[in-house]
Amino acid sequence: MIFWNRKSLLTAILVMLSAASTDVFAAEAMHDEDGAKEEMSTHFLEEAIVTATRSQKKAVDVPASTTVITAQEIKDSGAASAAAVLQKVNGFAYKSFGPNGSSIGSTNELNVRGFRGGMLVLMNGNPISWRGKYNLDAIPSSYIERIEIVKGSGSVLYGSEAVSGVVNIITKKIPENEVYAGFGNYGQREYGVSAGDGRLGIYYNYSKWGRRDGASYTNVNARNFKGETRTDIHNIEKQSAGLSYQINPRFNFLLNYYETEDTYHRTISSVRSSLQGLRVGEPYYVRKYAVKRYTTQLNYSDRDWQSRFYFNTGTAETFGPVYISAVGRRSPQGQYQKYEKNMTYGIDLQRSWRMNRSDAIVGLNFEREDYHELPAYSTSQGKHYARSNWGVFGQWEQRFDKRNTGIFGLRETWTTGAAKDQNYHNLSASAQWLHKLNHDSSVYLNVSQSFVMPTFAQMYAENASQIPAPNLKPQTGINYELGWKREHDGHVWKAALFHMRVKDKITAKWAGSAYQYTNEDFRNTGVEISNEIRRERGFSYQWGLTWQNPETRSSNNTFGWNRVFGKVQLTGGVVYKKGKWMSALNGSYLASRVKSPSSAPAYRTKPYLLTTWNTVYAPDSSSEISFTIENVLNRDDVTTHTDANYYVAPISYMLSYRYAF
Repeated sequence: MIFWNRKSLLTAILVMLSAASTDVFAAEAMHDEDGAKEEMSTHFLEEAIVTATRSQKKAVDVPASTTVITAQEIKDSGAASAAAVLQKVNGFAYKSFGPNGSSIGSTNELNVRGFRGGMLVLMNGNPISWRGKYNLDAIPSSYIERIEIVKGSGSVLYGSEAVSGVVNIITKKIPENEVYAGFGNYGQREYGVSAGDGRLGIYYNYSKWGRRDGASYTNVNARNFKGETRTDIHNIEKQSAGLSYQINPRFNFLLNYYETEDTYHRTISSVRSSLQGLRVGEPYYVRKYAVKRYTTQLNYSDRDWQSRFYFNTGTAETFGPVYISAVGRRSPQGQYQKYEKNMTYGIDLQRSWRMNRSDAIVGLNFEREDYHELPAYSTSQGKHYARSNWGVFGQWEQRFDKRNTGIFGLRETWTTGAAKDQNYHNLSASAQWLHKLNHDSSVYLNVSQSFVMPTFAQMYAENASQIPAPNLKPQTGINYELGWKREHDGHVWKAALFHMRVKDKITAKWAGSAYQYTNEDFRNTGVEISNEIRRERGFSYQWGLTWQNPETRSSNNTFGWNRVFGKVQLTGGVVYKKGKWMSALNGSYLASRVKSPSSAPAYRTKPYLLTTWNTVYAPDSSSEISFTIENVLNRDDVTTHTDANYYVAPISYMLSYRYAF
């Protein structure tokens, strides 16, 4: 990786600004070589995407692999949350520790193109991750206007974390006026209300899953006990509330709160040997996970300027009795408690110029991170770490003629005030080329660098399940992609050939008695093909195919290159609409899979098939009755990819009623 100093980068940006200011073109519409206005049709406005280039473009004009999931598509699928929407997207490998977002302390991963946790998650263009994690199950689907997905590195425009892409969840500015309630098996229930008056909107959602037995079975190879344990999950609850206020057409404010709780009961399910005579059925431990989170945003946007301010804060607590110690001995007085507080706040400022044949974007980012390890039973000496993250970026788009466009970007990122003076700096570059075959189709080439800074939780957290790793290196990488797109008459075709290479990938590894983050290398080559046909009535369908070969190599090269995740993924769905009825079936099949334990080579494991069937009947314009079935084939699949086995829930259903007022 080549590093430039900040003085050189700032000089380059000033030159860019000087060139841009002499040729600003006032019209907002797109222009061809002769200056003639090219209006976007209504069809393509629906397919416009902002996230990929920080400016609105038709998807066919974006030199990257993109997907837009609309509010109507989300509603048709029956997905209850953002996590449920994304789990069946082509190229996404799904991971879950249990149903209804029971995710062990707010740990979701978006594994795209075989890269674990490499997607940057945004809400309305603002980052929402904390300690490198996020809880997408806490974002209700009814609150989402659309989801924009960009695969391939987004680090030049968005900074750290965007290794394999960016997910931007765009929320409704004003929620709909409605109430809903639902009930299902396994003690499921959900209800909510939302209301708005054109400027002010509020919402509240609650959901619960009563009990999930046998969610996981784990082998134990401790000094005094060898056998297997079983994990049951009880009282999986989540609730969220939000407020939005449209100050004026360009200025809006959002405040969201969510809270999740779940309890894990782990017991002995089999005994191979025990020096203390442990028996089947004995409790191992009980852990309750509780997360509370506030997300605040203030967003402004006009023709030339975009500015965003965000403030995210919250706590995560894990506590409960320990009956058997880490070495396999009874521990009648054992207790475990881990309590932490995380806070991030920042600003993103962007200025755009539109010229006859060129566009320019220059921006500045600032983010402050604070990680507090609060005093608790297992961490009596609370620790506090903080740092400031800075970024300056620029992007130049040049339309050489009616068919050829080049986009070139640079970003310098650096940190200040980090603990133990562990500051980082990085220069990333990107180059993209788009060639229009005709009005409806294009081919593109995209080469982009990426980087990720270690989080405080990865470097310094110390508890019963994690060892500190203060000497972690930042990871750097590069993504190559060659693609083709075609949109015509309701048909959307996409194909992409990609290659990723990442140095010093940050990964959690088992270190004998606990996990520790370490650096390793990653590579993946693959191809993606997808097609959609959309119709207002009758049948619509979509399918996607991904073939890839994701591999990692540890820093000590113990096992050489080891494959991770699956090689083949097939996603698809069909929707039928007629009169007052709608029915949709969606699925994601991941095959040629492997499990990747920390202390042994990868080994093959069975495929998974995730399915959802949703049927809706609307007797009138105000009412809807829906019946949703998850895991239609009642498969006993494992969605985790390490040596821990967490199983999807058996077939489940939810009957709900929604009334708009």
